[in-house]
Amino acid sequence: MNILVCVKRVPATGGKIVLTADAQDIDTRFLGFTISPHEECGVEEAVRIVEAHTGSSTVLTLGPEVASEQLRDAMAIGIDNAVLLQTDGADWDAYATAGAIADAIRELEAQAGAFDLILFGNEAADTGDFQVGIRVATALGRPVVSGVKGIAAADGRVEARREAAGGGWEVFDLAMPAVLGVKEGLNLPRYPSVPGRLRARKKEIRTITPARRSGGPTKERLRLPEGTESQVEVIGQGAAAAPAVVELFRKLGVLGR
Repeated sequence: MNILVCVKRVPATGGKIVLTADAQDIDTRFLGFTISPHEECGVEEAVRIVEAHTGSSTVLTLGPEVASEQLRDAMAIGIDNAVLLQTDGADWDAYATAGAIADAIRELEAQAGAFDLILFGNEAADTGDFQVGIRVATALGRPVVSGVKGIAAADGRVEARREAAGGGWEVFDLAMPAVLGVKEGLNLPRYPSVPGRLRARKKEIRTITPARRSGGPTKERLRLPEGTESQVEVIGQGAAAAPAVVELFRKLGVLGR
């Protein structure tokens, strides 16, 4: 099996998100970077499939030179090869990103044979784009399923399962090569070990400089969702607050009258 996983370097969003002054990007000066939980599951699944069937796995990202950090994290848990589509760090829209990835895949496959599976995270963790995987599949003329939470590949075919509305599962049987958009919950990703990180440092990352296509959607601005306001009311201090607490519980229906 020959597996490709496409990931994106995104800000770690555990802290407060602040926009740049022009509202075009997230201010990342005080944020770390990572890949989304969906993509972590994609990396883990690629490693598991190759461990089960033998073969080779590759991780690819489009971004600045520092995105090699995320590529090495993937190699530290068992991915064999890495490809960086190096840019100046500006965020590319889904149209340009998919075009660059499709071009790179054609080049890689011309040299080493077709990828049996190409895995994407179901959507980008920062911009929420659901388009890139589908656009790449369309450009390559390959079947695609998104929202995948179960994969079984063998004998030139892959079974992809996703949760159905109202419960149950939708099951798709696809001929490979195929493209899948995977979701968190597909598996439990492992953490890179210290020996794995040391090995990943020594591995070569192939760098390609992609041409950016024009003609995609334009971004007007980003807007942060409105936060929920919270209020705190001090109803008393010490033992003197006990009657007020009891009355509050009664109002909430916790205590009977």
